[in-house]
Amino acid sequence: MPGPVQSIQRGAAILRLLARSSGRLGVGEIATSLGLARGTAHGLLRTLQLVGFVEQDEVTGKYQLGATLLHLGTSYLDVNELRSRAINWADALAARSGEAVRIGTFLDGQILVVHHVFRPDDTLQTLDVGTLLPMHATALGKVLLAYDVSATAALGDGPLEAFTRRTIVTPKALTRGLTSIREVGWAVEIEEMTIGEASIAAPIRGHGGLVVGAIGISGAVERICDTKGQPNAALVTFVRDAARAVSRDLGASRW
Repeated sequence: MPGPVQSIQRGAAILRLLARSSGRLGVGEIATSLGLARGTAHGLLRTLQLVGFVEQDEVTGKYQLGATLLHLGTSYLDVNELRSRAINWADALAARSGEAVRIGTFLDGQILVVHHVFRPDDTLQTLDVGTLLPMHATALGKVLLAYDVSATAALGDGPLEAFTRRTIVTPKALTRGLTSIREVGWAVEIEEMTIGEASIAAPIRGHGGLVVGAIGISGAVERICDTKGQPNAALVTFVRDAARAVSRDLGASRW
């Protein structure tokens, strides 16, 4: 087996040093603390700066952890906390609704499925954890678009991809739908992603009411919707109750 890569070990040591520092550190301070030559420390810092893991103050020339690294760490913690807090409630929602349950969060203009509970029957199903779904054609995605300006901006101004003839493909029409979602507090999608399937989703909130994810059910249109083609009111209640329960566990106050 090959040995450890020394430059990566040293780079990690620099990040740990900056993380526990109460302020910015200069090249000399970092080199002295880690027993490195000043040139070596400077080369490592420049590389870390190029990838966004550290930032250099223009006035003092000293270094601190970069926004990219902080974002990576926060995203990892958020996703794992979201999943761990939601597992029991997702299982309960699947049992109450009789449908598959997915929990998703925003990632690079798409929905990342971070947890998936199979529909509680004996049908053959595929695990969707790690799958990326389109924002505009799923109930999970519409919920996050409705409450996240940056997510909406990521879609751009051009026409959206059509997956079926019912997919909303114009930003203007989508914007109207997002306004309605904010008014009622939940989203529905009927055959916009897959013919014969529908889904209902509601937002999951964290501290301060910030929407950090969405939870929803999906299944055959005839089970999700009533005879008039509208979302089943009982299923909507089940989804909203689950979303509120997860939100409370994440520290959200009542809204």
